[in-house]
Formats: sequence, C-alpha cells, structure tokens
Amino acid sequence: MSLEPARLQPMANAIRALSMDAVEAANSGHPGMPMGMADVATVLFTGHLKFDPTAPDWADRDRFILSAGHGSMLIYSLLYLTGYAAPTIDDIRNFRKLGSPCAGHPENFLLDGVECTTGPLGQGLAMAVGMAMAERHLNAVYGDDLVDHRTWVIAGDGCLMEGINHEAIGLAGHLKLGRLNVLWDDNRITIDGATDLSSSEDIKARYIATGWHVTECDGHDFADIERALQEAKADPRPSLVACRTLIGKGAPNKQGTSGVHGAALGGAEVAAARETLGWTAEPFVIPSEILADWRLAGEPGRAAHGAWAGRLEASEKKGDFTSQMAPIGSLVGPAIAGYIDDLARNPKTVATRKASEMALGPLTAAIPQLVGGSADLTGSNNTKTPSTLPMTAEDYSGRYVYYGIREFGMAAAMNGMALHGGIVPYGGTFLIFSDYCRNAIRLSALQQTGVVYVMTHDSIGLGEDGPTHQPVEHVMSLRLIPNLNVYRPADVIETAECWALALTTPETPSVLCLTRQNLPQLRGKGDENWSQANNRSAQGGYRLREATAARKVVIVATGSEVELAMTCADELEAQGIGADVVSMPCAELFDAQPEAYKADVLPTDALIVSIEAGSTLGWERYTGRSGINIGIDTFGASAPAEDLFAHFGFTAEAIVPQILNKLNA
Repeated sequence: MSLEPARLQPMANAIRALSMDAVEAANSGHPGMPMGMADVATVLFTGHLKFDPTAPDWADRDRFILSAGHGSMLIYSLLYLTGYAAPTIDDIRNFRKLGSPCAGHPENFLLDGVECTTGPLGQGLAMAVGMAMAERHLNAVYGDDLVDHRTWVIAGDGCLMEGINHEAIGLAGHLKLGRLNVLWDDNRITIDGATDLSSSEDIKARYIATGWHVTECDGHDFADIERALQEAKADPRPSLVACRTLIGKGAPNKQGTSGVHGAALGGAEVAAARETLGWTAEPFVIPSEILADWRLAGEPGRAAHGAWAGRLEASEKKGDFTSQMAPIGSLVGPAIAGYIDDLARNPKTVATRKASEMALGPLTAAIPQLVGGSADLTGSNNTKTPSTLPMTAEDYSGRYVYYGIREFGMAAAMNGMALHGGIVPYGGTFLIFSDYCRNAIRLSALQQTGVVYVMTHDSIGLGEDGPTHQPVEHVMSLRLIPNLNVYRPADVIETAECWALALTTPETPSVLCLTRQNLPQLRGKGDENWSQANNRSAQGGYRLREATAARKVVIVATGSEVELAMTCADELEAQGIGADVVSMPCAELFDAQPEAYKADVLPTDALIVSIEAGSTLGWERYTGRSGINIGIDTFGASAPAEDLFAHFGFTAEAIVPQILNKLNA
C-alpha cells in the first residue's frame, strides 16, 4: 500500500497523539521516541511490513521488534490503529495501569503482535538476529513458498551502545542475514542528555566493519524513508538504516531534548503539540478517516496470508512444515526411551557433559526442531551431534551454530529463535559464564520460551582453572529466577531424564548444570522399559536409596555429590544408622510436588543433610534450622578436582562425623 504524504502525515500524527495522551494519563512513560519515530513507523507499516491483524501468529508474517521498548506506546498505537483485536482504546487509556496489557514495556505474553519482551536495551535487536536465523534455516528446509519473510527492528541509541549489540551484529554480519533490517532512531539523545556526553564512536562504520549494509534517511521525510527502506530490502546483507529524527517531534518546546525522553509532556505542552500538529480530536479519539486509512494497512498482508495458505495446502511439504511448527513434546519420549533402556542394561561411567552429548544423539536424530550451538566451547560443552551440521551463510539448513565468544548474544539469539517458532534451541557455555547470559536467561523465563542452556564445568570439579572458572554461587542464584528449571543430574540416566523434561516444557526454559569429571551410573535397576510416564527426575527430588536400618538421616544431594551421599549413607548404615539418599536434580520440580510427597521424601523425624558443591544459601528450606548444609560459601582454588573436593570437605571422612555429632548432640 502506497499513500501520498498528505495522507501519511495525519496517520503518523495519530501515533503522536495516542502516545502523548497515554503517557499524560499515566503521568509516566516515554513519549519522545514514539513521537520521533512515528513517520518511519508509518512508512514501514503501510508499505513494507507483511502482517495480518486477524492472524497475529501466521507463520510467514514479517517480525517487527521494538528493541527500544521504553517507547512502548509506538507499538501499542500501531497495533490498535492497524486493527489488532488488542489493545483496545480502553487498554491504551489505561496505559501502565494494573490490568492493562499496555505495560510500561512491551510484553509478548500480554499482546498478540508483540513478538518479544523488550526494554533491557539491545536484547530486542539480538533476539531479532535469532528470528532472522530461524527464518533463513526454515527457508532452506521448506523453500520460498512456505518461508519468505523479513525481520524489522526499531532500535534506539541505547540499543546500539549496549555491549550485546556488538555480539549480535557480529553474528548477523557473519551469517549474512540479509532479511534483517534495523531502523535506528538516530535522535542523538539519551536520558542524561545529548549522546556526545558519553559517546563519540562512528556507529555506522562499526556496522559496516561487521559486514552490514548501512544507509541513512531523514526520518521525517516520507519519500526519503521510503527510498532507504527499499534500499535496505534490496541489499543481500543485513541493513542498518540510520533514521535522523527529532525526539518528541511535534512538542514545540521540548522536542529535541532529553526532557521529552522519559516523562509526560505536561498539559501545557500537550496542548501546544496538538496545535503544532494541527490535531483537533479529543484525547484518545482517532478521526474516522485517519483510522480507516490505518485499517487499510493490513490489507496487503491479509492477501499475502491467503495466498500463502493456498500454497501450504498444495505443498507436498505441508505435513512436515505443520509438524515443524508444532510443539515437540510427543516426540521426546519415544526418541530417548530406547537409549535409556540400553543404559539400564549397560551402565556407563561418564561426565554428565558427555552424558548430555550421548542423550542428544537420539534426540537430534529424531527431532528436526532441535538447533544447537556453543559459545566457542563445542568440544567442552559436547553440544554437537552427527545430526547437527553447521549452519553457515552458505548453508542455512544446518542445525549447529558456532556462536563464537558471544555468550550473551547466543542466549538472546536463542530466545529469538524460540519465539520465532519452528525451532527449539539449545546452546552451551561454562556455568561460570551464565553470568554473561543472565539477563537473557531471565528474559527466557519471563517470555515463557523453552530454551535449553547447557552449562558445563559446574563446580570446583573442573579443577585446575581455578576460582575464576569455578562456579560456587551460580546454581543457587539461577534457582532464584522464576519460571526457570535448573537441573543438576547425578548420572547418565538422570541426564537423559533431565533432557526429556527440558524439551517437554515449552513455556519454561531450562539450565542443565553438567560436570567435567566422570561420574558412576547410580541408576539402572528398574529403569528398563523407560517412558516419560515413569521419569523419576520429573518429581524433582526422589528417594534414590532407602534406609535399611531404622531411618535417622536423609541425605539430599545433587549432581556429582549424589555419589558422595551414597558413600556417606554406606558408612552410616555400617554403624546401624539408617540413611535415605535423595537425589534432587531439579528443586523447582520438587517444590511443585504435593505436600504429602515432599513430607514423605523429607520427613520431619529425620536429620536432613544437604550436600552440593556450591552455595549453602537456600538449602535450609529443605534441611530446616536443625539440619546440616554441606557446601562452599567461599571462592574455589586451583588444583586437581580430587584435591579440591578433599580440601573443601566433600568426603565421607569429613561429612559423616558431622552427622554423628549432630545426632549425638
């Protein structure tokens, strides 16, 4: 749809009016960015973005990401004006108020049409890289008839300053993601003031250096915007369009200043802006002729959707494509059951990072949605399998991404892939570097994406690399994040079970914390004929060994320390003291069990002892004030793993006397 400037200008001013009105009513928000980018957004939505407001989840729609999420009224205005079912004008009227889907920053779980949660600057753009990767991969598999769309981003100065921007654009440039276009709101204003207070870099040169196409336009000249977007679409490289804009355009006394960035304009300035813009409608009222023009913007997309649906129906790949876009839960159990059955009969002593690789073998062979990768630690994370060939700029059909040393960028890109649909991403790094990924992991949980993080070298057990690489607080700190399952399996069978669980929780991300050192297989008997229905790890914590003498102690452990718990129980039983051993691969799943189950596993009439080679903080939830928490509340040290475990008291010789003393106190 191509409209002349005389019709486009009132449409853009409708965005400005709604943004002013909503922020003013809330007395909170960021009117400057939506007012400044209204002209660019109008050209994008009326002439370039492929979308169908009646089918927000249409698989071949263009993805639009407002990376500068503080300017949320831009996307709320666009969704309303173009005819999405929500937000309604009442939702916008209640912007930033409890119960309104128009939250302070866009949330993907509140509104269709919001592709991802944005606000932490830079992450929207980085997630867009993942979406563009997903599009190219699925296009390589299914062809242009079924997958042929673009990813559009509006990003601000802050998005381009954040460190994650460097990681994201480097990956996009390397993979030559030509369907990715970033519209930079080049208004040269941040909260503190002009950008030259803090930055003097040549941003366009930085993008060019990473393999991007770069162009620019006057962000308030409709013809120039149109020219730049056409140029971006035509170039085979990812594109940055520097849109020179005036923040808060239309507010005569505040435009171009930081004063319009993050605060309501105030009644007097709103009135002055209405006069400047020639906007005479009442607050939250869009004149019918302007609204009618906006509603026409979705018509080309509706037609494109209809044509696509016809191609899908006629395609010989329809069944495969439909399956690709569906949840994978039903595929997981059958894919891994035979593998676990074999382990039950033929035990293996391996590190759980190796056990993870072994489980991924049958999983990636059977489930084409699985796309793996590593942040330059493939040989350490063991994330590659024979079924996952490299994804490259020459062959996007591959299912393994070499992310390079870009942990944060990897995590955000995986969020984008998961949100795009058709891909279930997993990626690896060392657990210690989960701190580099943490804000993206948090967004995985907030956005309800089934991303799987493979975090190896999970304790002092990694040995000689020393305290800089030895995670001690990380497992417990990750457990603090809501809607995140943190798994620390004890052996090869638990590792497979944790993978099965991670892949059957599409709205909950998972972190697999895995060892570098070999661990004996503790499970096997009774695990023949395994199925998801009898996945013991699904309870989060379960009685691995039952006391033979009268039970006085329950030892709860995770990961590599479960073997130690078994040794401690042996010594206690030899002295006539009954000891259960509880393996707790996932505290979150255990906490979700019925109270009766938890009371049975952790009875109040026994001494509860926790053993985990990490922070003891939090274990008192299970052990109580009278229990014992064996862990590490300091940093580690550089030495072979076995020496470190002995030094920090992770031996039966160190632990059993503590238990006996407590029992005899």
